[in-house]
Formats: sequence, structure tokens, C-alpha cells
Amino acid sequence: MASVTQGSPSPSPASGGGGLVSTDAKPSPARQVLERLVSLREGSIIVVAIVVAVYFAINTSSFLTGENFKTLLPYFAPLAILGAGEVFVMILGEIDLSIAAMYLFAPIVFFKLDSAGLGLVPSVLLALIACMAVGVVNGAFVSIVGVSSFVTTLGMLFTFEGLSLIIAKGQPNPTPGAQVHQTTVQVHHIVNGHNIVLPEKVNHIGTFAKIFGGGVYSELIWAIVIVLALQVVLTFTRWGLYTVAIGSNKIGAAEAGVKVKLVTIRNFVLCALTAGLVGIFEAVRSQTIQPDPSGPNEILLLAIAGAVIGGTLLSGGSGTVVGALIGALFLGILKDGLILQGVQANYLLFYTGLAIVVAMTANVYVGRARRGSGSG
Repeated sequence: MASVTQGSPSPSPASGGGGLVSTDAKPSPARQVLERLVSLREGSIIVVAIVVAVYFAINTSSFLTGENFKTLLPYFAPLAILGAGEVFVMILGEIDLSIAAMYLFAPIVFFKLDSAGLGLVPSVLLALIACMAVGVVNGAFVSIVGVSSFVTTLGMLFTFEGLSLIIAKGQPNPTPGAQVHQTTVQVHHIVNGHNIVLPEKVNHIGTFAKIFGGGVYSELIWAIVIVLALQVVLTFTRWGLYTVAIGSNKIGAAEAGVKVKLVTIRNFVLCALTAGLVGIFEAVRSQTIQPDPSGPNEILLLAIAGAVIGGTLLSGGSGTVVGALIGALFLGILKDGLILQGVQANYLLFYTGLAIVVAMTANVYVGRARRGSGSG
């Protein structure tokens, strides 16, 4: 009988003689970046902001200029700071509408106290303490009395906007410490090889104004510092962890020993503080305190919109301070670009509303993709 010898399987040509074929193909760099963005809460708004910025950069020659960057700063830096404070309240599953009133109230109190002779810095500190006291009241009504945050802060919004109008008597006032001064300096000019010295007038502001919003980049610096600090608090401290726990499951957090009432009050105080600070920054930057609620009310809605499209849930339990900054940047880029393109003021809110809806739609789809990929 003939014997049959069983040989080893011939190597596949595709394997190059090296055994089994590997199916783990390395994704392209572009796909890796996309997957990384999808894994971030802020991923969708980062993409949308980049797309909008590229569009305006291509279609508007003055968009990518230093002067335009200075113009862009007041559009988004205040929203970023307001949104940073609002995020802490929204993660609880609450909302603070009174930040518009604090934005209006703080500079008026600052003006009155400085006019009484207290000085610039003490007046600012006392104005901010007054805002924080309002935050304590908001938090107490919500966590102790049990009134909904929407009703509580809406009532405080009307109350303190009205009080601001009463205190200011409906009249604008100059912002203390924000006045522009002129000095004459001697400037050297070289003309036909000769050194000629000519006097020139130069505008400058004081140190207080440079720090509290009057400097070109002061609000941006404040925004970055506040956002990074609060993101660290939210991510790495018990305060932040307790905030997320309360927003996710208030009863469970209380049973686990979290002081729900204290954390709630603390978050409303933080929100009121950031709103008052932004109000003073904007008053110093504009050099005028305007007792007009319409501006603060619009900023309130934009700050909340920036926080939401940046990845913070209105239902609570999840949020990101950095996302609020990126959301504010997106809204600032949009407004700045539309103005550069000559869009009339009547259409700005219309386009802003559409953009918010588009950004939120992108958030929904990216959120689904993130959950589907198991990124959390």
C-alpha cells in the first residue's frame, strides 16, 4: 500500500511566506484625528468652528489679521467667562438666568461705591461680594426652599435689573478708572539723514483699566485663566466630582454623603461671581456703564448657547468648561465674520440662530457616534 505523507499548508502569497495574514490595518492619520475628535465632548463644535473660520478666512481678506483678532476678542472672551460659571450650574441640572442682572448690577455698584470714596479695588471687591450674595440667595431658594432654578433666577433677573435701573436712575455713567489720558512724548524721526524730534500725543490708560478689561488682551487672559482653573476644579477636585454626581443622580449623591445643598449654593455663587466680573470688565473696556438690560439679556442667552453647543447637557450630569470656551469662540468667529462680510445687523441674530441649530445637530450626531464607539 502506498503511503501518503501530509505536508504542511503552503504559505499564502498574500502573507509573503510568513504565515497568517494580519487584518489589523493601521488607520490613516486623517481618520485617527477624526476618531480622536469624535471621542471628545467638544469634538463637534471644534470641527464646526474650524470650518466656519476657514470659510471666513477664504472669503474675507481681513479675517486673518492682527487687527481683526483684537476685534474678535470682545465677541467671545466675555461669553467664555460667563459660560464657565454657567456650566457649573447646568451640570447640576439647573440654570441661572440672573447672570444678566449681575452683569448689569456689578458695574453700577462699583460706580456708586467708588463715587463714595472707597477707591477702585475695594469698590470692585465689594461689588463682586454683592453679586456673590445674590448667588447665595439663588442657591438657597433652589436647594433649601425647593423653588425651581428657572423661576428663582428669572425672578432675580427682573429684580436686580430693575434695582440697577433705580440705582443708576436710568442714566449712563463713566466707568471709574477707565478714562483715557493723553500725554505728549518726543518722537525721533530720521528725515534725509537728519534726526528730527517732534512732539506727539499718545493715549494711555491706567494700570487698573489694563488689568480689568481695558487692556487689549486682558479679557482674553482672564478668560483663559478662569476657564483652565475651573476645568481643573471640575475634573480633579471633590467639588467638581460632587457637581457631576448631583447632576447625574441627586438622591444617590445625597445618600453617598455629598452635601447637595452646599454644593448647589456654591455653584450659584460661582456663577454670579463670574457674571459680575464680566460686567465690570465690559464696563471698563467700553469706558461707560450703561443701565440697559437689553445687552446683558442677549449676552446671557449667547453664553448659555455657547455652553450647550460646547458639550454641556441642559439635563445635567455632564459638561465641560473648555467646551464653553470653544462654543463662545465659535459664536465670536461667526459674528465677526458676518460683520466683515457686510451682513446687516438685522440679519445677525437670524444667522446666529441658524448656526446654533446646526452646531447642536452636529453635537447630537457626534454624541451618538461617541456612544457607539464606546468612548463614553
